Amino acid sequence: MHKNTNKRVFVEDLGLVDYQQTWDYQTKLFNTVIDQKLAIRALPEDEQQAPDHYLLFCEHPHVYTLGKSGKRENLLIDEAQLKRVDANYYEINRGGDITYHGPGQLVGYPIFDLDSFFTDIHKYLRYLEEAIILTLAELNISAGRIDGLTGVWIDYNDSLKARKICAMGVKASRWVTMHGFALNVNPDLGYFNNIVPCGIDDKAVTSISKELGRTVSVAEVKEVLLKKLQALFEFELHYSAEPI
Repeated sequence: MHKNTNKRVFVEDLGLVDYQQTWDYQTKLFNTVIDQKLAIRALPEDEQQAPDHYLLFCEHPHVYTLGKSGKRENLLIDEAQLKRVDANYYEINRGGDITYHGPGQLVGYPIFDLDSFFTDIHKYLRYLEEAIILTLAELNISAGRIDGLTGVWIDYNDSLKARKICAMGVKASRWVTMHGFALNVNPDLGYFNNIVPCGIDDKAVTSISKELGRTVSVAEVKEVLLKKLQALFEFELHYSAEPI
């Protein structure tokens, strides 16, 4: 861990933005933080100052992404059908299997240097899950975890009724993270019918709006979630004006 830790997190709300464009931007920030870490190590210990962190919020146009441990056959439609439903497909470098992103889904990409927090990827994932669980509780939705399945679930104690409301998949190198979570606020859940979500074929997918029986906005959820993340990670919140 750095002698001098740094918990400044710059939050950027990117709105509705192309997946590839966001992936490129994430990668740029991720590489910048790693480069800064390597440069800092060459300095005398009393001059070392840990890098800043970034948290990107966005929504994506319809897209399916497959993690490096996923199976291509979990995408149930071909290229022609992808065009018909106006969706893109990417094989990417996060953990996990296949998932869907689309309008009405709140996506969060923390680019955190865990050396300034704690060097434990499992704990990091549990903190992300906990922030989602606490956010949902504030909206009067009871959610939790299922052993062995990363993400957040409704009716998590009933294997027949359990349904996923938030998917997660991350990548980390030198304790710097990228990728993150996708919380279903009010997306078109029909798009999940074109995949085996996260490679799990016996569990349904749901959204905040479906569970509450009313339309909930991404903006409303984002505000609550940011507060929960800040409280759990105890970071110093800043807003970045840097354009994507």
